[in-house]
Amino acid sequence: MTSGHTRTIRCRVQPWRLREAARIVYSGGIIAYPTEAVYGLGCNPLDGTAVQRLLTIKGRPPDKGLILIAADFNQLRPYIGQLETSIMQPVLDSWPGPTTWILPAAEDLPGWLSGWRDSLAVRVTAHPVAAALCRSCGTPLVSTSANPSGRRPARTALAVRRYFSSGVDLIVSAPVGELGRPTRIRNALGGGLVRE
Repeated sequence: MTSGHTRTIRCRVQPWRLREAARIVYSGGIIAYPTEAVYGLGCNPLDGTAVQRLLTIKGRPPDKGLILIAADFNQLRPYIGQLETSIMQPVLDSWPGPTTWILPAAEDLPGWLSGWRDSLAVRVTAHPVAAALCRSCGTPLVSTSANPSGRRPARTALAVRRYFSSGVDLIVSAPVGELGRPTRIRNALGGGLVRE
């Protein structure tokens, strides 16, 4: 079920560009890409060196944890623990869409993703370019807003370049979605709103 909170954006990224992004991700690089509201910084979530580099250029403390985005729920399955169907159904009904959910982390999940907690923030993205990148990479991507900590998130490729002139290996240029702020975050276990 697709949420009505994002406008339809045609994916105009050429296939060769998606393959280039996948190559960079698998070689330990960092990419920037559009999401439902802002540009995100991403890398291979299982590459601890790449994640540390991303956190360093952003100035983000590692104990805050990260969001993973995916093209579909199957990409997220290895990263999350088991939940009852009654709890998971509202989550699945909201995807693809601009809601990030906090779910139990898989037992063997690297601590650099969860901030060494027993939960993980995940989203099946509704943005066609971000979803195409996840499909091209064959894996979820780390997704944290493209800005140095404390600064406004970038909403254009130019803003990403101004923030990270040498820290990002590839910027995938395309329009962001129409959300005015980063996606809302909900806790699937408590049902509460963590970030509006």
